[in-house]
Amino acid sequence: MRDGATVIEKDTHGDKVLLLKDGTYLKLFRVKRLISSARLLPYSKRFVKNARKLSQMGIPTVTPIELYKIPSIQRTAVHYAPLQGTTLRKLPNGIDKFLAERLGKFIRALHDDGVYFRSLHLGNIVLTPENRLGLIDVSDMRIYGKSLTEDLRLRNFEHLFRYDIDRNYVHSSLREFTHGYEK
Repeated sequence: MRDGATVIEKDTHGDKVLLLKDGTYLKLFRVKRLISSARLLPYSKRFVKNARKLSQMGIPTVTPIELYKIPSIQRTAVHYAPLQGTTLRKLPNGIDKFLAERLGKFIRALHDDGVYFRSLHLGNIVLTPENRLGLIDVSDMRIYGKSLTEDLRLRNFEHLFRYDIDRNYVHSSLREFTHGYEK
């Protein structure tokens, strides 16, 4: 499976995301601590569970194909088809006022639907060819059965504004973003 793959992301512990020859991806997960909930519920399973739940909710996301346990390298992995489109961070012209308002509405809908996404940033929000907003890298997410509390909403915004580039994109159309979120 790995033969001919392109490494998309890696760290000091090894490869994390591989683009396979057929255009699908293999995302590798490792347990970072000896005592961790990831030993009971691996992040690869969370990734699949969250992707399926988002799809059921009508939110565009990646499509899981297969889960793997790779004992030889102490990893789990998920093979998935990508969500087609461009991340908001990579849009050639940035985020215009119209898209900023849509982004505000999208995040408000996520919050109202109980989606708490710790990896919420513009590199994980995709504008699809159908002109819809969707999510990628969905392992670090909880989907509650009810609307998020104000505290969780604020924590989610802290994640969104963690990177200068994202903060600057949103700040350039903050009025429209806020208008979309408050609608």
